[in-house]
Order: sequence, then structure tokens, then C-alpha cells
Amino acid sequence: MLSDDVLLIMVSLIQIICVLIGVAFLTLMERKVLGYIHIRKGPNKLGFTGILQPFSDAIKLFSKEQTFPIFSNLIIFYMSPILNLFFSLLLWLAFPIYFVNFNFSNSLLFVLSISSLGVYTVMLAGWSSNSNYAMLGSIRSIAQMISYEVSLILILLSFLFLIFSFNLSDYLFFQENVWFIFLLLPLSVMFLISLLAETNRSPFDFAEGESELVSGFNVEYSSGGFAMIFLAEYASILFMSMISVTVFLGADIFSFLFFLKLGFVSFFWVWARGTLPRYRYDKLMYLAWKSFLPVSLMYLFLFVSIGGFSIFFC
Repeated sequence: MLSDDVLLIMVSLIQIICVLIGVAFLTLMERKVLGYIHIRKGPNKLGFTGILQPFSDAIKLFSKEQTFPIFSNLIIFYMSPILNLFFSLLLWLAFPIYFVNFNFSNSLLFVLSISSLGVYTVMLAGWSSNSNYAMLGSIRSIAQMISYEVSLILILLSFLFLIFSFNLSDYLFFQENVWFIFLLLPLSVMFLISLLAETNRSPFDFAEGESELVSGFNVEYSSGGFAMIFLAEYASILFMSMISVTVFLGADIFSFLFFLKLGFVSFFWVWARGTLPRYRYDKLMYLAWKSFLPVSLMYLFLFVSIGGFSIFFC
């Protein structure tokens, strides 16, 4: 019915607005936490203890002059940040809400497909800038994201063989008595580390190596383009935190505890940035291909054999 479609679009728009507000306050939390880690105060002037700072930053960023390199591929240069933000927000449609929303049976496949498309926007942003620094930053970022996506998918497949479902909401029923983090602690830790690398965050922020690449693939962006890349990164952090909580920290989305856990996992991203130094690039690749990949494959074989045994003999 038409009314159902209108309601579906309205709920999706409200959800996206809530995600953007959450992103705004996640940036504020990051700046405050990093400030206290450095033994100083973060933003504390605008509003009550700096509560309005994210909105001031947004107005400043979107009202600044938009510059572009004269030799850049202009259409792709402008479209890349828009697509990057679009894919990050599109991921949230798979959030398993039980009233009218896109809570479909293959939601995890949808998440993997859309998150893989983010690689192309980074690649196009670096290439279309026609800058050596931006190109090097995008190459680093793409190599890193592709390397960790392989082990990330294998880790997720291990969880899938435990529940035999692609639906994110099914994790709720299988974690009523015990969370998967207690059963699969090594896989859960590997999953979190892989998500840090997947979102290009510290200690794996090689796309933004300030000492050698200025600012990575987004070095030529200013004003709205930079703001969209920034928003996409933090929307991805929030979404990956939600996936982590759903998959191995109990997926009871009806409880307030779910959102507390979501806040704690998001805090882990900030905590890692304020605590750990940047990893060496060759060690990053060594970790992906020679440590995470074999371990996640072995776990996958284990759960496939357990699943096959349970089907045929139980």
C-alpha cells in the first residue's frame, strides 16, 4: 500500500537524521576524550560545556569556500564525497528495527555489499584529485581496506555458521543466555581490530599519515566535500559499533543496555586513537595476511564441521 511506502520513507529519513545527530555528538565525545587523555579540556566554550560545538563546526565547514584543483576530474571529484556519505548512511537501513523498516532476511549480505562499495569512493576521490599525495593516500587506504575485508568476511562467516541466518535480528535469539564474546573471544577481538583497519582509524590510519601524506586521499578537499568525507567516516564508526554489539555483545535492541554497549564500543575507537601509536605499514599487511587470515580460516573450518555434524547427527 502507498501509505506503508510513505511510512517506510519517513521512518528511514528519521533514522538517518538521528544517525547524523549521533555522528555530531560522537565527534564531540572524541574531542573531549582526547583532550582529557592529553590532560587538557576539549571544546568547552560554545553552549553548556561545549555541547553546541559540533553544530558550530558543521556551519563553519559548509559555509566555507569550496576549492578544487584546476587539473582535477571535476565531476568525479565532487561526486566521490557525496557517494561516500550516501553509502555510509545506506548501511543504516539494515539496522534491525521491528517496526516499519528494511529488516530483511539477508541484511548481513546487504551490509557486506554496501561496505565494499566504499572502497571505490576512496579510490575515485584520490584519483580524481590529480595529486600525488591524494593518490598515494587512496592506494594505501584501498590496500588496507581490501586486506582486512577478507578476514572480516571470514570472521563473520564463522558467526553465520553458528546461527545459520543472514538476518541481523536473529542474533538476538541466539544470545539470550550467553553472549558470543564469551564463546568466541579470539574471533571477537580480531573482528574489532579488523573494523579499526576497515574504517581507517588509529592505529591503522595510514591514509592520513600527516608526516608523509599531508592528509591522505582527502588532501584536496575543503568545505562541504571534506565535511561529507568526515561525516561518512564517523557514520561508519557508529555502524560498525552497532554491528559489533549485535554480533557478539547481545543483540537486544529493545533494551537501553544495547545503546550503552553501542556507546562503549564507539568509545573504544576513540580510546584506541588516544592510546596507540601508528602501526608500521608492512606490519599491518603482515597482520592481515599472515595472522588474521589463517586464524579466521581455521575457525571457519571448525564451525563448518560443527554445523555439518549438528545437521546430520542431531
